[in-house]
Amino acid sequence: MTAYLSIGDFSRATHMTVKMLRHYHQVGLLEPADVNVHTGYRRYTDDQIPTAQVIRRLRELDMPLEQIQAVLTAPDVHARQERIAAHLRRSEEELARRQRTVGSLRDLLAAGSADLDAGIELRSVPATPAAAITETVDAEDSVAWLRGALGELHATLAAQSLTPDGPAGGIYADDIFTHHRGQATVFVPCVGPVRPIGRVAPVITPPAELAIITHTGPSDEADRAYGTLAAYVARHALAVDGPMREYYVIGQTDTADTTRWRTEIGWPIFQVN
Repeated sequence: MTAYLSIGDFSRATHMTVKMLRHYHQVGLLEPADVNVHTGYRRYTDDQIPTAQVIRRLRELDMPLEQIQAVLTAPDVHARQERIAAHLRRSEEELARRQRTVGSLRDLLAAGSADLDAGIELRSVPATPAAAITETVDAEDSVAWLRGALGELHATLAAQSLTPDGPAGGIYADDIFTHHRGQATVFVPCVGPVRPIGRVAPVITPPAELAIITHTGPSDEADRAYGTLAAYVARHALAVDGPMREYYVIGQTDTADTTRWRTEIGWPIFQVN
């Protein structure tokens, strides 16, 4: 014999509010076992309590409702576990990102009167043949776009038996910083002519005079290095118009450990020889 619980009793049993249960019914996540067509009165069965408990715990892990629905409707236990594991990996990555942000904030608050010019060099960069991908990108997508473009460039060079001739780099228009959308070019210097294929095309990166600072860590944490470099250029009245440059001395093709990544950031300057 089926045992029914009122929505109030089911709320007490599962520690879900009545409002929450009504919402889950509306979106099809947890439908009552019976709904009175005249009064709208909802009833649940005791067999639904474990499902509600699973939903509650997944929500405590900030899993979106559509992903919870995918977990509940998974065809088998393995698929269900894979979907939960994928969410846990994303949560761990977000936690690690937050911890890095907290550490960076503490460093900023504790910053003293260290030599702000330390580690900054002035460099003349010659024109360089390279394989490149140029597109208009949104700033919020730039990290993912960069990783995909670099992977495509290295795969293309390997397929054409061409050898990289230096670290990969990027050239970024001012609009990316001022309007969060603009033209970006990522390139890999190489020996030999590149045959255009897909998004990849041969280019000659233009020469430039740059003030360069080195950032260690993932690219989405480079704002402090940018700030230090901007202050240096402003103090020495060296700034000129031109796109920013980055050189990925150690990056995704070298190691998966983002703490070991090393990026040289170049600010265009007017340098008197």
